[in-house]
Amino acid sequence: MRMYKVLLAEDEEWILQGIKNIIDWEEMELSVIHMVHDGEEAIKCLEKESVDIIVTDINMPGMDGLTMLKRIRERDERVRFIILSGYDDFQYAQTAIQLDVEGYILKPINEDELKAVLLKAIKELQENDQKSYEYLEENQGLYHYLKDEMKERQDFFSEYGIRMEHAYGTAAHIKIKQKNLKEDTLTNLLAFLENEYKGVKLHPFCFTQDEIFLFIFLDFDDPDLITSFFATLQNEIEAKFEVFTFFTISRTFTDLEGIRAAYKETKKLQRYLIIEGYGTIISHKTIDGRTSKGITVNNEMLRKMILSKRKEEVIHYIDELFINTVEEGMVTTDVVYRLAIKLAMALQDVIDEFKLEEKGQIKNLTELVDELYKAEDLSVIKSMFLVETIEIIECLHLEDSHYTPVVRQIINDIEKNYKDDMNLKTLSYKYNMNASYLGQIFQKEVGCSFSQYLSRTKNSKARELILNTNMKINDIAKEVGYPDTSYFYRKFKQCYGTSPASLREMKKW
Repeated sequence: MRMYKVLLAEDEEWILQGIKNIIDWEEMELSVIHMVHDGEEAIKCLEKESVDIIVTDINMPGMDGLTMLKRIRERDERVRFIILSGYDDFQYAQTAIQLDVEGYILKPINEDELKAVLLKAIKELQENDQKSYEYLEENQGLYHYLKDEMKERQDFFSEYGIRMEHAYGTAAHIKIKQKNLKEDTLTNLLAFLENEYKGVKLHPFCFTQDEIFLFIFLDFDDPDLITSFFATLQNEIEAKFEVFTFFTISRTFTDLEGIRAAYKETKKLQRYLIIEGYGTIISHKTIDGRTSKGITVNNEMLRKMILSKRKEEVIHYIDELFINTVEEGMVTTDVVYRLAIKLAMALQDVIDEFKLEEKGQIKNLTELVDELYKAEDLSVIKSMFLVETIEIIECLHLEDSHYTPVVRQIINDIEKNYKDDMNLKTLSYKYNMNASYLGQIFQKEVGCSFSQYLSRTKNSKARELILNTNMKINDIAKEVGYPDTSYFYRKFKQCYGTSPASLREMKKW
């Protein structure tokens, strides 16, 4: 069973904490992810991460509960509301009913009453979700047919009432950006597509939670007119549903059997998302003339920069590789994949040469290539290689150093206490040494200043949390000892050449 997300809104902190503690949320398969004090704060939180259930007081400063619910209901019909109030006011109840709330609870809050209303909200969400899943299931037969997984053709087209009433057909594959995608967006979008659009009957089929295959029938086969039609449709979808989409368009076909080839073509063209990004349309005409000539990776030069620890030059070189790859948009996706594999192999040579993987200091970079086909953005791939290359440099830096006991002890202290406000002055008292002299020997042996090494350690710990947990970036900054998130962003980018948010994009939760 899925865990539904909850937002609690109450201006009195002690009441807010009381609502949080009165219910065993985990037992009910619920997770409280936002706790706010007014409507404006709630809306800001929902822009970052949506929820399934909102439990809110009515009387709050600034934007009150009902105003907040009206704003949210305008763009999200799925979310369930539970109203809390210290006033038995019939007008409030009437307004709440109009907003389609699950319950109206008077303070002081009764635990059993709140639990009952939460269970009602969960049941409503499950029923809505089941309808979406049933819609997807209905289309699975056609999906397997289009993928050639059914050798004996069944008459799907008659089943769906599809007839070739025009001379030509064409298809589009619509990829919807998942980030911040509201739960009911797909259902509402499909309902919109199941009607005529500008006099053309649309035939949409949804096979996954973020992809729609759609075909139409026309009396002409002009590629420019077809692209113009889908571009207009794309613009209206993005404006109406506040989503980003990527369209790929097939060649025209002249009989229903051509739908299978159209599906395969549009699916294959979806690989160009990594270069073109959302908000664009790709067809066979778009990619005609693009070169598949690869970008050369200078392995020897890259190796020298890594071994010489010229971090800024490495960052610039990898940046240039990816900029050149998509210069003027005149390359195929194969160029991107080949570049990534070449770069991974060059880095793997360094890992193997210095046995970094055996020592447990770095992971096998060839594993990162598996992530390549999951990436939707070229900047994500670039961030992945930037971070891993800098990690190799840092590991090599540790490997070729022989530290004196006091420097080794300082490094151990940093490893254990990097979250604290460490500095050379306090360490000099601990080791009964002059602070200036201690800084000099640290710089000489380690090759960087104490503050640089401390910052590097914090950033390395942050990198692991970004990639291996679902902690928020703000929380990660505090966890590794950066109370100021903007300062953390600046230091992290100085270290790895990419921002924490860009690195997080490569991780799919």
